[in-house]
Amino acid sequence: MYFVYSITLTYSKLMKKLVLLFCMVCFFNSYAQTNQEADIKAINKVLKKQRIAWSNNNLEEFMEGYWKSDSLKFYGSNGVTYGWYDTLERYQKAYPTKDHTGKLSFRINDVSLINEGAYYVLGEYHIKRDLGNADGIFMLIFKKINGEWKIIADTSS
Repeated sequence: MYFVYSITLTYSKLMKKLVLLFCMVCFFNSYAQTNQEADIKAINKVLKKQRIAWSNNNLEEFMEGYWKSDSLKFYGSNGVTYGWYDTLERYQKAYPTKDHTGKLSFRINDVSLINEGAYYVLGEYHIKRDLGNADGIFMLIFKKINGEWKIIADTSS
């Protein structure tokens, strides 16, 4: 009788531990999903600010979404541009007036976690303007730096 009681008690303790473990896994999974949702929302906020700044022909404000570092990389049809200031200069030469910047819109096709604190964003851009519309695709790498989401690499074509 003691043997049966002991097995029942052990089984009961094991079940309690399994239920506790299951609850912890569910909680942490939910917490991770909530964090990812918050990250994606914050990244979309950066992209919205960029879209508005671009459409107002404010390239310096548009560039606030980028990492202000010499390590920033922009890869476009003319090759790789290194650094925040050189990327800004590239934009200013390619889009010198409001007629050139036009009205920007994005279509975000995917936002995926690379690892904690980094995501990639795949999308399409559309610039509506009188001198001819411009459309293309992009891949951005976002990294959380000093509590802010910044683009550290941009491939656009």
